[in-house]
Amino acid sequence: MTNEPIPHQDITYRIIGAAMKVHRNTPRGLREKHYQRALTIAMREDGLLVEEEYRLEIYNGKTWLGRLYLDHWVNDCIVVEDKAVSRCMGDDEIAQVISYLAATQAPVGLLLNFGRSRLEYKRILPPKAVQDWQGAIAKYLWIPH
Repeated sequence: MTNEPIPHQDITYRIIGAAMKVHRNTPRGLREKHYQRALTIAMREDGLLVEEEYRLEIYNGKTWLGRLYLDHWVNDCIVVEDKAVSRCMGDDEIAQVISYLAATQAPVGLLLNFGRSRLEYKRILPPKAVQDWQGAIAKYLWIPH
């Protein structure tokens, strides 16, 4: 464990606060999209610059792999991924955020779960070395038919 500060800790703290407000004021059992919209509003009310469903084109060299949509891209530096599941979040959800961090080169991401009785959140930092992230991100990409 390092003693290095979490990048953009002040902003992630504000995002978590906005998520707690949404969790407190929104009923359980809704679809992820409802929490996403409410969180966008709450973060903007707090003065954060928020892009919802941020579109990112993913390439492997010159080859286009597909399009990625981040739930939230905050202040041009933080990935926020929303979930609305009743179970605890695990490695799959964390791997998703790590893939998004690799794609965006963001220094920190937040994984939020609105589907439990208490808001579940995790700050996620990119690993020191990310290899083959283009392959790992494939299952999250949108590709037109």
